[in-house]
Amino acid sequence: MTAHADPPGPVSRRWSALDTAAGGLALDLGLYAAATIFAAITAATSTLPPHRAWGVIATAGYALATLAATTQLLARRRDPGTALAGLPARWTVTGLTWATTALLPVVVQSVQRAGGRTDRAQEEVIVVEHAGTRLAEHGTPYLGPDAIAALPPGEQLLGYTPYQPGMALFGLPRAAVDAWWTDARVWFAVVTALVLAALVTTLRTTGGPTTSRRTAAVLRAVQAATVLPVCALTLATGGDDLPVLALCLLALALAAADRPGRAGLAVGAAGALKLFAWPVAIVLVCWAATRRAAGRTALGALGLPVLALVPVLLVDRDALVENVLRFPLGHGLVTSPAQSPFPGHLIAETLPAGRAVAAALLVAVGLAIAVRLLRRPPRTAAATAAICGYGLLAAILLMPSTRFGYLLYPVALLVLAPALTLTERPNRDLGAPPFPATARRDAAGGRTPEE
Repeated sequence: MTAHADPPGPVSRRWSALDTAAGGLALDLGLYAAATIFAAITAATSTLPPHRAWGVIATAGYALATLAATTQLLARRRDPGTALAGLPARWTVTGLTWATTALLPVVVQSVQRAGGRTDRAQEEVIVVEHAGTRLAEHGTPYLGPDAIAALPPGEQLLGYTPYQPGMALFGLPRAAVDAWWTDARVWFAVVTALVLAALVTTLRTTGGPTTSRRTAAVLRAVQAATVLPVCALTLATGGDDLPVLALCLLALALAAADRPGRAGLAVGAAGALKLFAWPVAIVLVCWAATRRAAGRTALGALGLPVLALVPVLLVDRDALVENVLRFPLGHGLVTSPAQSPFPGHLIAETLPAGRAVAAALLVAVGLAIAVRLLRRPPRTAAATAAICGYGLLAAILLMPSTRFGYLLYPVALLVLAPALTLTERPNRDLGAPPFPATARRDAAGGRTPEE
């Protein structure tokens, strides 16, 4: 049994043509120019003070990146072989752009917040830091329903911690020292940078000699997780999604390197932070099953989140259920403010029994993906990334309560897929996989060994 790549479809061919136009610089320029406009509009019109503050700094950062990409494109037209338009130069511009549009705003807003500004962090930053304090003092990051009910009505929302227990670790520095560098966003950024560095190292050292095509694909994947405005804005103002995303991407890169055990640990660490990683973990286990490595992958992918839940479950079960289950499902004392105008939210708000309709659509999509995984499990990391990306996109669009920023997950996963395709090691002959004949027929070019 060997891994195989399906023939590229029209969408893949169009993306490839766009991605490689002018040596990749055309899309770079489009990305930075569009991001400049997005940041400027955010600075001028956003009703959220942290977002406006980000927009002011990010507009300048993206404008400089646009100027740099324009210069590179002009230099390439004069001399196609110039180093100014080469991949190392593109990597440099990407790194500087992330520094000016994400890392610099993180530092500036953290310093201003430490200086007394109360409008320089979104609610999730405060929630994570409070969770860290409670974890240090009481052994659980969660408040029970009675404790939340006792809070003033305006503070009950901040009493909820709708994350997995591992997220509270990012709040521990603030529990120890009250300083700008203990802002949870600073540690979100540090972990994200370290994980993305591991991602790049994994992709660039796997699968034989590194080619310019593969390096360009890795660069595009990194851009999707860093300088894309939705990612830079999220890291600078809230930040909790970026370490989760980075760990999921690293898990897929490790899968492409044929390291299922490490892939399970990476996605398990993400799952110990946030529920968004759990679908990725399930699909990765299905991928590992085609290589007879489901046990090794599941040990980390499912074991780490369970291990993180056990201590807080023993300390206060009701608090865990209230925060992790009741509140996200809309049965808490207050409702989530996450209400972007996606189809699921519009259906829930406008149609009779709209929430039930949206929930039914979400369940139908989940069942369709489950059937697909059983009948034709992904045999490559790239296929795994594509299933995760499209599945999360469908879920985000259909959930009654969701955020625009969650789109960073499917976008980054789908953009990573080409880099995984160019990196992937061939699957070894491991005998008949533990899946139905339909899946084996697909892997054998239309016929099963028995046929």
